[in-house]
Amino acid sequence: MIAHRWFEIMLTGWDVKMQDEKHKTGVRAYYPIFLIAAYIFGVSAINNFQNENMNWSGLMNQFMAGFFLVFSAFKLLDIKGFATGYATYDLLAKKVYSYGFIYPFLELALGILYLGEWMPTATQWLTIIIMSFSSMGVINSLLKKQKFTCACLGTILKVPLSIITLVEDLLMVLLAVVALLSR
Repeated sequence: MIAHRWFEIMLTGWDVKMQDEKHKTGVRAYYPIFLIAAYIFGVSAINNFQNENMNWSGLMNQFMAGFFLVFSAFKLLDIKGFATGYATYDLLAKKVYSYGFIYPFLELALGILYLGEWMPTATQWLTIIIMSFSSMGVINSLLKKQKFTCACLGTILKVPLSIITLVEDLLMVLLAVVALLSR
């Protein structure tokens, strides 16, 4: 039954565009994020399954690289639109509008650092700092029950700002902490 429903969804897709800026609710609104995360995880898992064993450290590292590279690419497709949307809820982007233009490049840099496995300790600390700070703006907006479109996928795919956005930010923080502790 579940496999049949999944197959039906994959064939027909879900309508994920928000009509007249009204926020959709439930899982349908987050389909783009779930699909992208599943693809990134799948590619990372396939790439790290060797000799009938999973390289968990490599999987986590490549998932984070893929996450930052793909999500920064969506933001860079319309960087001005991203900066405007991000300034509606990010604490620093509200005060310093240009931070919205810098943030996608920070994600791009993190993705490249994770992919190349360069300066892993510094990369993980940067991830913790950047994503923790980003999550504070999301928490602030959620506590105020403000309705915003999440800028996480730029302006191309629109999803509402919600607990999913917070989980996305804090997952990156958690993975960076785990990577630091496992050194």
